[in-house]
This record gives sequence, structure tokens and C-alpha cells, in this order.
Amino acid sequence: MGRIPDEIIELVRDRVDLVDLIGRHVSLKHSGRNHKGLCPFHDEKTPSFVVTPDRGTFKCFGCGEGGNAFGFLMRVENLTFPEAVRQLAAENGIEVPEARGEGGETRRLFEANAVAHECYRAALRAEGNPGARYLASRGIDAAAITRFEIGYAPDRWDTVVTGLEAKNIPASVGERAGLLKAGRSGGHYDMLRGRVTFPIRDVRGRVVGFGGRVISAEQEPKYLNSPESPIFQKRRSFFGFPAALEPMRREGRVVVVEGYFDLVALHRAGTDGAVATCGTALTEEHARELRRRTKKVVLLFDGDEAGQKAMERALEVLLPSGLRVHAAVLPEGEDPDDFLAREGAEALTALVDEAPDAIEVAIRRAVARGCGSPAEKADAVAAITPLLVRLSSPVERGAWEDRLALSVGANADDVRAAVRAEARGEDATEAVAVAPRFEPSEVRKLKQLAHSLFEHPHLGPKVERDPLLEQAGHPVVDLIRRLVDAAARERRVDIEEVSEGLSEEARSLLYALAADDHPPEESVAVRTVDDTNRWFADRRGREQQDELTERLRRGDADSLEILRAKHEAARVPPERTH
Repeated sequence: MGRIPDEIIELVRDRVDLVDLIGRHVSLKHSGRNHKGLCPFHDEKTPSFVVTPDRGTFKCFGCGEGGNAFGFLMRVENLTFPEAVRQLAAENGIEVPEARGEGGETRRLFEANAVAHECYRAALRAEGNPGARYLASRGIDAAAITRFEIGYAPDRWDTVVTGLEAKNIPASVGERAGLLKAGRSGGHYDMLRGRVTFPIRDVRGRVVGFGGRVISAEQEPKYLNSPESPIFQKRRSFFGFPAALEPMRREGRVVVVEGYFDLVALHRAGTDGAVATCGTALTEEHARELRRRTKKVVLLFDGDEAGQKAMERALEVLLPSGLRVHAAVLPEGEDPDDFLAREGAEALTALVDEAPDAIEVAIRRAVARGCGSPAEKADAVAAITPLLVRLSSPVERGAWEDRLALSVGANADDVRAAVRAEARGEDATEAVAVAPRFEPSEVRKLKQLAHSLFEHPHLGPKVERDPLLEQAGHPVVDLIRRLVDAAARERRVDIEEVSEGLSEEARSLLYALAADDHPPEESVAVRTVDDTNRWFADRRGREQQDELTERLRRGDADSLEILRAKHEAARVPPERTH
């Protein structure tokens, strides 16, 4: 956007009635040369907000906020300086030169969109039109129609064509604006037909494009949006943006939804600080637009798998901008409109207000896919590392690394290594071995087995190998596997050979065993091997039971089949070495 000339800025500043402007948001009372009221920027009971019209300034002696008309509008409506100047200029009949690259053609594109919008609005007001019947069937009342300026594109070829002709706007301009398409044999025809329409406005309130939703099941695609044009870029546009600016400032957050009717549902539930994307995934440009106006984003996407994947992709875009992102999780298969109809406005509002941190939601999804084996743990960590590397705060990133490690049962250092690998562009699943989770008493049991095998390597073949493979990744288990392998080859332990390639923790334990002055007797070592084999078998049985219970809870397979498997797993006797 080009720079607004200083003389235009001065002219706008001189023309604005500051008392009238601020009086739209604050109840002011005349007090000498000033006007006083309760500050709109902080809670107070005694007025400390002072407007001095002859100087064109305001000042709050409670919170310290102060400035001129532009500063007030920027603060109260979440506008940039150029946006505030242009809005006040338009209100006061002052023409601001177009930005570089914007000239008469750009103005004509906006004019064409304004004409099309009036055509759609008039068609929806027509008696007995199908668009009004469709909206009524979805529970959209007159207040919502007015609030979102919903219209109707009749199922005919020339509604907008005729409207533009009446205003002497060439069809070529309508085509450039994305309103019309050129016919194969000449002439033009309407792009949107047989659809309810939603105007997409920029922060200055100008219509830049439209979204259209079919009202007949036979039509495809379900949603059709204006194509990209010199005034409409989907990657930075939101439906409902201008009306959401003040609620965003007041509430300190914005709710982002995927569809037009999702936004209408939120409004019907009493949430106004919300916007919808316009037929595209969230982009870096979207993130910048939001970050300039708020710090907190609540994502409310559909409850199906596609919606939750879209939530995680949105996280990758939003986190680098420093936004605090939360995610409201809908029941599977539902969208906000469905949830509102089933649960009511209060429940939808609570779902948004109580939305957990989006990274926490992503971690829960990763864990729900399974964390029983080391490979599954590695996959769960790798699913979240693309999000953690995008956090700008090392403190916040470290806290989430610890949270992820706890959730999947992994070592926190391993998770940090995986995040570093992701940052280097490497495969996080291969960066480290994600250790199984053992209680301290279980670790002591494993260390006793390692000590027994170190002193009596001929017992190595008696150790069940499958559990060791399943629990690979833990330092003590890895040491035990090395000792078993060494015993199988030579029936002895070569410390240097065994230590090669072990983690620092496992190597340290090996040297501690070598220095121990109290080796276990062979009879004790035999009992340790037997006890550990039984313990591994019991542990495996419990894990199978837990997995089957979780499958039963999720409804992954036939209930009788799972119950039969649980019964069989419970009957399998522990494996023994003797």
C-alpha cells in the first residue's frame, strides 16, 4: 500500500469530530473545555478518560492510554494507521489517493462487486425465492441474514450481467472481478448461480469477493468462491473480518472457523470475535493479519479426521508468528452448526471458551494412535516435533518437550534430540531411540539381570529375547541385549566390544558392573533370569489387555472378537525358562 500524503493526513485529522468519534464507544460528559467518561481500555468506576477536542487528543489518567483520532480508532477497532486514516477519510468525504498500482480500474472492480452485492441482496428479498427457503431450513433468521449480509444468486445466467449494464460497468470489469465468465460464443454470464452468497470484505469494509453455497443437492461443487483478482487474495482474506475487529480487541482473542455457516453458528451462539477462511487453508499472510490484532487464536474446525488434520496444519502456520493457539474439539463428524443444533448456544460457547492448548490436543491425538511399542512412541514424537520447532520461545518449547515425553513414555532428552533433528531437516523417528517407560523398581530389576549376565554370561541363552526387542531403546535393556548377544557368540563378556555404540548411560552402567566387588552367586543369577522372564511375560500380558481395552473403547473391531481375545490373553500362562 502506498504512503498517504502528509497533507491528506492533516486534512483528515482537522476534519474529524473527535468527540463524535469517541462518543460512539464511550459515554462522554462535558466538563469545562474537556469531555470525560469511563475509559474503554481498562475497567474503572470513576471516569478518568479525558477528551480535549480543541487539541484533538484524548488521555486516560488511569491506564495512561492517549493519542489522537487515528490512535483511538487503531486501538478500539484493531486497525493499522493507514486503515484508520482511510476509514476516517471516507467518513468525512475526503478522497485518499489510491495505493501504488491501484487506479481507476481498481475502483471499478470495487464498484462492480458493490453492484453484484446489491443484486444478490435484492434477489434474497424477492417473494418466495429458493434462497430464503433454504436459509430458513437451516435455522438462519433475519437477524443473521442482515448481520452477515447474506444474499442469493438466482439460478439464471444474467442477474449480475444485467445489474452491471444498468450501472454502465463493462462486462470485462465484471470478469476481472470474478463476477462473470466469458461465453464460448461471445458475451458473458454470471459465475454464481443458484447459490446463497456471502460477501467477503477487507478491513476497510469494501467487498472484495464472494462465497457461494449451493441450495440444491444436485449442484457441484458445494462451495464456490470468487477467483483471485487484483483486489481479492484468498491467502490473506477472512469472511467476517471487519465486524470481528472490535470484539477481537475487547475479548483479546479471535476464533477461526473453516466455513461461512460455521461463522454464522458462532454468532448465533453469541460469539462475535470470529472469522472464517475463504476456501483455503490458513497461510502466513493470514497469521500476520491476526497477529497484528490479537495474541490468542482459538481454532474451531470440524470434528472429523480431515478437520483435525487441518487444525494441525494451521498450527504449523500460526505458531511461528508468536500466537497462542487453542483448539476447540468437536465430536467426531460434527461441525459447529451441527453442534449448535444438538447442544445449544451455551454448550458451543463453553466449548470455545474452555478450548485447551492446540499443542496439547495434537499430543493427545498422537498418543491415541498408539504408544505401546518403541516404534509407536517414535512415531508419536515425530508427529509433534514439526509443531515444537516452530515455537519461538525456548522456554515454551522446553516445557512442551517435557510434556510430550511424559505423554508418550519417552526420555525427555530423546524428545529434545528429535526436535533438534526436525529443525535440521532430518527424520525425527530415526534421530534417537525412544526409550520405553519403566518404574524405578522395574529399572532395579533390569539392572539385577544385567549384573547377573555380566558375571554369568552362560545364562544369556536362557533370557527371552522377544521382550528385549519390544522394549529396545531403554539404556538398561540395550545393555542386556548386548550382554545376551556377546554370551551367545563367545560365552564371555568383552567390555570394550560390548560398550561400543552404547548410549552414555548404558556404558556408564556397564563400567559400574565391572567395578562391583559383590557379584551375584550363580544360583541367585539363575533365579534373577527366571524372575525377569516371568515379569516380562506378565508385563506383555498387561499391555495386551490394555490395548484390547482401548480398542474396545474406541470400537475399532467387533466387540465379541475383542472380548474373546482379552479372555485368551488372560489365560496364557507366564513363560518360564525351566
